Amino acid sequence: MLIRKANAYTKLFHAVHCVRDECCHYTLRHTLTMPMNTTSPAFQVDLNDNSPLYMQLARKLALDVREGRYQADQALPSERTLSDQLEVSRVTARKAIDQLVEQGLVVRKRGSGNYIAPRIEQPLSDLSSFSEQLQQRGYTPSSHWLRREVMQADADEQLSLGLSPSTRVARLERLRLADDVVMAYEVSVIPAAVLPRPENVGGSLYAHLARTGHMPVRALQHLRAMNASAELAARLAVPEGRAVLFITRVGYLESGEPVELTHSYCLSDHYDFVAELRRPA
Repeated sequence: MLIRKANAYTKLFHAVHCVRDECCHYTLRHTLTMPMNTTSPAFQVDLNDNSPLYMQLARKLALDVREGRYQADQALPSERTLSDQLEVSRVTARKAIDQLVEQGLVVRKRGSGNYIAPRIEQPLSDLSSFSEQLQQRGYTPSSHWLRREVMQADADEQLSLGLSPSTRVARLERLRLADDVVMAYEVSVIPAAVLPRPENVGGSLYAHLARTGHMPVRALQHLRAMNASAELAARLAVPEGRAVLFITRVGYLESGEPVELTHSYCLSDHYDFVAELRRPA
């Protein structure tokens, strides 16, 4: 009798402490050990959280990425490894990784696996090119050109660059990549008198301008958050409405003449902007 009662209590205990994941499998509440740096806190199913198990796992993995327990370009454990080590279904592990991919924290490399996406820390006081920023941090910069042509300046470009209505400009439109990962969509506008043949620009616009003696020495930069339109989302290969950083920069020559107008739409998960602030003496 005592044994039967003990077994009944055990079954009741298990039933109360079960949670249901999105695959309709029941999993006992337990502490899960992550296959990563041993300083990472364990993942524990939250019975008070009504969200699916894969969302809880995705939030834990995302926190580990943002807190540096995974490094850029480090391989994420496979779905099978996560499933085995965390005792969740492979569908749960796959959906959690899908969430990280959608957030831009993880990139999939066909035939290789899932990797932590690059991240750039950019001081707001430094005027440097995208290529320079990446090279300083050990990444390989590249561009996927969408358009390089000369055309008449529109009203916004005329105002920003102090141009007359009849002035022609070089417009360069491209995707900016770090280690083959899309980081930003960028449109740069340069007076055609400065850049008559935009097709000659290689990987770095600033390097090209430096060679021709038109390198900006200072710039005014404005940043704001926005949600990606359907067109922008398609270019960046992210869901419509995804949060991005919209950066507008006007670069000036030593003479004070504006020479560059650049609009950048950056995937916010890849960028940290850092500013040092001081109180006046």
